[in-house]
Parts: sequence; structure tokens; C-alpha cells
Amino acid sequence: MEEAQRRALRRGRARLVAELRVAPLWDPLEDRGLFTRPMVEDLQSAGSRGEQARQLVIDLETRGKQAFPLFLSILRDTGQGHLADMLIEECECLPALLQPVDLRPVELDLHGEKHKKRCLIATCACQVYELKADPCGWCLILNNVDFSSDSRLSTRKGSDVDCKKLENRFKALRFKVLIRQNLKAQEMVSELQKLAQQDHSALDCCVVVILSHGHRTSHNQIPGGIYGTDGKLIPIEKIVNYFNGSNCPKLRGKPKLFFIQACGGEEKDLGFVVDCDSPVSEAPEGSLESDATPFRTLAGSTDEPDAVTSLPTPSDILVSYSTFPGFVSWRNPSSGSWYVETLDSVLEQYAHSEDLLNMLLMVANAVSAKEGKYKQIPGCINFLRKKFFFMCK
Repeated sequence: MEEAQRRALRRGRARLVAELRVAPLWDPLEDRGLFTRPMVEDLQSAGSRGEQARQLVIDLETRGKQAFPLFLSILRDTGQGHLADMLIEECECLPALLQPVDLRPVELDLHGEKHKKRCLIATCACQVYELKADPCGWCLILNNVDFSSDSRLSTRKGSDVDCKKLENRFKALRFKVLIRQNLKAQEMVSELQKLAQQDHSALDCCVVVILSHGHRTSHNQIPGGIYGTDGKLIPIEKIVNYFNGSNCPKLRGKPKLFFIQACGGEEKDLGFVVDCDSPVSEAPEGSLESDATPFRTLAGSTDEPDAVTSLPTPSDILVSYSTFPGFVSWRNPSSGSWYVETLDSVLEQYAHSEDLLNMLLMVANAVSAKEGKYKQIPGCINFLRKKFFFMCK
């Protein structure tokens, strides 16, 4: 199947899932050789009509060069020509992305003297990162639960629940998942560097998930820090820098996604745990009534320059925080953190049809809308240049 046809199926997937009548399709799909009888039976067992439609659209991408035109023909034969027309429109509009951009001369006034220069101003259509590899990339999950007594950091009960959810979710999104548990700061650095030095040339993406205690340190571009189990801090900016275009050329131009479940306050983030049955009027060490109450900075405290003072522009990078550094992030001992629980749920429901930024907005809205006096709002720092759509199995 041509890439334009694959993209048309992906862009039209949400409408197909909502409207496609799958029952009339099974026999024609088998009769025309698109699917075998066992394949059709597998599709029929996928669940609800919407789940069957979603799986059918995903599997069509693997059925060869004739799959797209045959599917259009079957849609028309079964009285669903409006969906065929929609896919054709999606397919025809995509090549426009490859057309020469519209260039217009602009007159610039330099140092008080007018010099006619040609300035390239492009009106660019929205572009999408291509994820064609299967698996599409590595996903490294660093899960710190138990901390040394010297660190004065509490055990992060519920983090193993988060870890398992994200392991299963990113496997379903076609990633090769690596899990590393309870690492000291230097061991975390070693794992991150090892991943950055992998040969990513045949892959399309890279994901790093960090579940740990955090700190509100601020640096030039990307704030926050993460603790190893020994209580030593690693700036998030330093973590991201391992994967930028200069240090990891095999990922240059490819999306690098970082998901951070941590919070941080003054000197140490001691962690915030909330029980399911806790009254909404109670909270550890006082109630938190706003959506993100900042901690006060200690008098005379300063951030040490423990990361490089400047970075190459971190293009194609997104960092998603459970809460912005310096604010509270809640975790339940039995069901895991609010952020990961919501992120996993949103990815399960919408990864087949929505782009990543839209889904992160859904996560932020859902977490911030939780009732009671425990409040939290996730956020992100985005240097992606295109829309990002996950590949779903």
C-alpha cells in the first residue's frame, strides 16, 4: 500500500470507527482475497462494532498494494460510498504536502538602508511524522520505587502499577519496551546513554518514561530534575540532551518523547500519596486547594549549574510532565498515579485516531477536573515540528 493511502486511512480512522458498518463487509473482504476466513473471524472477535472497525482499518495497511482500491470498491458495493469518497479526498490532499512551498519576496530594511532581499516565507500545510517501522522504536521505562535511607525520600507505592500499565500500553503502540528498576543516578545516566547510542537508523521514534521523585530545579530550556535511588539529582534538561540531534544523530529529525511522573518542591520531593477512601477535606501537611500550589523557595537558595549552560535547539522533542516541576503530583498506592492512569486510559481510547498533543490536552483536562481538594494539572514542553500519531496494533 502506498504511503499516501496509509495516511488517508489513518486520518480517516476516527470517522470510519464511528460510522463504518462492518457486518456487510466480511464476505466481500474474503471473496476478493483481502482477508482469509481465519483473519475475518479474528476481526469479528475484536469486540464491539467500533472495535471491529478500528482493527479492520489498522489491518488493511498490511494487506498489499491492492488493499486500498479494493476496500473502496467494497464500500461502494455495500452502500457506504460516502466513506469511500472521504478516503479519496484524504488521499488526494496529502500529496499537496510535497508541492513546492509558496515563496514571496520581502523587502528588508537593514541598518537604516533599504536592501531588496528575497526572504523565504512559506505557508506550510500541517505535516505528520512518519511511523512506518514495526516496531517503531524503543521505549525505556526507568521505575524508581525504593530509595536509600540516606536520601530521605519515601518509597513510591503504586509506581509498579504505573510501570506495568505503560509497559503494556507502549507494547500495544508497537514499541520495544525496556524496563529498569530502582537505579542510582549514575545508573540511570548509563541506561539513558546506552539507549541514545543504539542504532536507531531503522526506527522512527524513541520514548523515555521516568517514574521517580523529582525536584523543581530550573535550567535554560527544560526545567526539573529527577532523583536516583541514592538521592542524587539528574536535571531533565541533561536527560533530554542525550537524545538531541548533536548527541544522537541516528534520531535526528525523528520524534523523541519523554513522559515524567514526578513532582518537586523545595530541597526534596518527599512524595504525595492519596488513598482512595481519604476524605476530600484532608491532605498531607495541609490542604491543597488550587490546581497546583507552588512550594516556597528557601531564602538564599540557588540552582547550581549541574547541566550544560546551553543546548542545541531540542527540535523533535516533547517532554510531558505529570505536573510542572515545583508542584504537587498525586499517587495512589493501589491504582498508581493520577497522571499515568489517565494517560494510559486516553491512549487506549484515542491513540488510533488523535494526535499526541490533543491527547495530552485530554489528560490535562481530566486530571485537573478531578473533584476534591487534591489538585494537579499536567503540562508539557513541546519542540515537535509536526503532528505525531501513534501506530496501533
